[in-house]
Amino acid sequence: MPIYCFGKSLWISVLLLATASATGASERLLTILATDNQETQMMALVLTTQAHNQGAEVNILLCGEAGYLATEIQESKTFAPAGRSPRDLLRNLQANGVNVAVCAIFLPQRELDETALWDGVTVARPPEVAALMMQKDVKLLTF
Repeated sequence: MPIYCFGKSLWISVLLLATASATGASERLLTILATDNQETQMMALVLTTQAHNQGAEVNILLCGEAGYLATEIQESKTFAPAGRSPRDLLRNLQANGVNVAVCAIFLPQRELDETALWDGVTVARPPEVAALMMQKDVKLLTF
């Protein structure tokens, strides 16, 4: 059930962020965002932003329909109370040095090319993503 999965992911994310904050440790985070649910996208990026603000080194990988966040092709809903959208948060994270990439198959499956992406968004290379995922000091958050 998607709501249960989101709840579980949210709970794990909150625990990871609380642990990082409590220990003061510098964390490395890979957020993989694949859902098309904009409320889930928003919460994932809120938590990722909080981790970044608390000193985590963050990388974001957008897969499936979430890849559209790094384009101007689809609208991104604005959420209360901040009056911001998932796209707004993603742009802010990127502007603050966060690496944002789309999955390697995102563009070809939609007959798009790299010109559809914002400046600075890259196409992920699976060997590099796998290497990052395998590092013991990297926390993996999936939404």
